[in-house]
Amino acid sequence: MLLTLPFLTILMVAGKESRHVTALFARIRKEPQLVIGLCASSALLGSQQWLFLWAPINDRGLDLSLGYFMLPLTLLLVGRVFYRERLSLLQNMATASAALGVLHQFYVVGHFSWVAPFVASGFPVYFALRKNLGTDNLGGLWFDMLLMFPVAIYFIFKDPNVGAAFERAPGLYVLVPLLGMLTAAAFMSYILASRKLPFSLFGLLGYLEPVLIVFVALAVGERIKPDEMLTYLPIWTAVGLLVVDGALHMRRQFLGTPA
Repeated sequence: MLLTLPFLTILMVAGKESRHVTALFARIRKEPQLVIGLCASSALLGSQQWLFLWAPINDRGLDLSLGYFMLPLTLLLVGRVFYRERLSLLQNMATASAALGVLHQFYVVGHFSWVAPFVASGFPVYFALRKNLGTDNLGGLWFDMLLMFPVAIYFIFKDPNVGAAFERAPGLYVLVPLLGMLTAAAFMSYILASRKLPFSLFGLLGYLEPVLIVFVALAVGERIKPDEMLTYLPIWTAVGLLVVDGALHMRRQFLGTPA
């Protein structure tokens, strides 16, 4: 996270997007109370990024992927309840299918891993907050990263073994900056894609992430237990229904033909 901010800054300057940062600084001078909202926004994003890194190395990768599978459904529900958006037949079917998976998880184990609902509920709150603050642009993302910077420094210097890790594996001197570059590029691409791509296409591409997380979780040794299949299958069915719904929406939008 320390290296993501400078790389993000370089990318923004190169892409002539730094005007958003300047505009946000001007807003803060006029509205000092905006800092409170920015701190909340940064905390929400920081907690999600921490979880994204923590879960796979603590055998919670599948729980994390389940949260990202549930996220589109959560966004649908938020849009329906808070923004009065109408759901299509397939979206209603997807919501019902996902609900079956969640209920099965409660039935089998008596509880639901906190990782999945944390992802599924945290991001909608984050997106809604940024929209209400008027910071849903690269400048808002830059400020989120800036406010995370001192927290990242604290955690690094809190661990006395960080230097030893680099001594044991000198390749980290290359890999960690590379990770910072990739993270900055991913963040910036995500924000730009949300602005430049049709929303339906952007949503469909978003389903790639949880699928890849599942593959990574299985690759590092996690396994889907037999009694968990009735949890994952309805969730995956719901995602499939949303993909079909998105494809039909794109067909209507770009070809002008009925679904």
